[in-house]
Amino acid sequence: MQDRDLNEYNPSGSNTSKHVSCSHELCESGTNCKSPKQSCPYTIDYYTENTSSSGLLVEDIVHFAAGGDDGPNTSIEAPVIIGCGMKQSGGYLDGIAPDGLLGLGLGDISVPTFLAKAGLTKNSFSMCFQEDDSGRLFFGDEGPATQQSTSFLPSNGNYETYIVGVEACCIGNSCLKQTSFKALVDSGTSFTFLPEAVYDKISKEFDRQVNATITNYAGSPWKYCYNTSSQDLPKVPSVTLMFVANNSFVVHDPVFPINGNQGVVGFCLAIQPTDGDIGTIGQNFMMGYRTVFDRENLKLGWSRSNCQDFSDAKSMPLTPSKGTPPNPLPTNEQQGTPGGFAPAVAGRAPSKPSAASSRLVASQFCSLRLLPLLLVLFLIVLVF
Repeated sequence: MQDRDLNEYNPSGSNTSKHVSCSHELCESGTNCKSPKQSCPYTIDYYTENTSSSGLLVEDIVHFAAGGDDGPNTSIEAPVIIGCGMKQSGGYLDGIAPDGLLGLGLGDISVPTFLAKAGLTKNSFSMCFQEDDSGRLFFGDEGPATQQSTSFLPSNGNYETYIVGVEACCIGNSCLKQTSFKALVDSGTSFTFLPEAVYDKISKEFDRQVNATITNYAGSPWKYCYNTSSQDLPKVPSVTLMFVANNSFVVHDPVFPINGNQGVVGFCLAIQPTDGDIGTIGQNFMMGYRTVFDRENLKLGWSRSNCQDFSDAKSMPLTPSKGTPPNPLPTNEQQGTPGGFAPAVAGRAPSKPSAASSRLVASQFCSLRLLPLLLVLFLIVLVF
């Protein structure tokens, strides 16, 4: 772990930053530019009301410090394209992402895509969240051989997001009929959302099994909340997601504790209904798991973990940080040149942002114990 002071990124303060022109192959807004040499603009609108970000694309170097056998002082340099936000609105003004967002999707402008295309890591990564709101992000990790897994599903014929198919849901030892659904796996969502029909069956069965008195908490986005007589969280029924080949994902504590002056005063089933037939498996369901996003084999893997022991993970191939990083991103001059390095291509990102980005819980309620997490990265990412 390395402690460093964080501050706002300023391209003019970085001697490795380069502007991305409108003629760049990864500039999706290039057709709106007045000149091909103009800096490439970006705009992204989230489903959350009035939340957006706009600015310019910038290329810069991300420095990775490896925490494996190579020692903490070994580092590599990876060129990436980032969005330098100049105008934010909505939730950004409320501080939902004070240090920015790290793109981990299947699109072109995504950190795992850049790393894999540069030959720096395998096209896979894992994340692990602990109960104390710390965690690890490991680029290149394919997970242990003993992990369970399920395949990602295409959307409109393309693999654009991390969608999986849940065969059935169980509460405790009771498995419920007609509870299959598709779900987006998204750590950017604090909590979990299920299609309304599935949510209704799960929440009613949870309510039937839980040994506590139902109540309401002001500002709570959840319907099923309960009082507790002890200062500790009581034992509650687990939620199990069943996948093909009898693979199971068990969430032992699918609840959000409500804290008072003397400790825990209650808890809520931290699941909400959503419109449509695609749910979202959020970060709260990933607690205590090493979740692997294997983009090479298009599958999701998971195994119980304390987020400390990654000795079974393959080390990231390291390159000395001196000189030019291997396989840099294509410059504007290299584009279209025979023999030039091919740009990162992993299928276009979806035209609409992840629905998960929109599910922001009321800030007044989340002040009880809010997530975003401070990720203690296995490979510590620093942008200079």
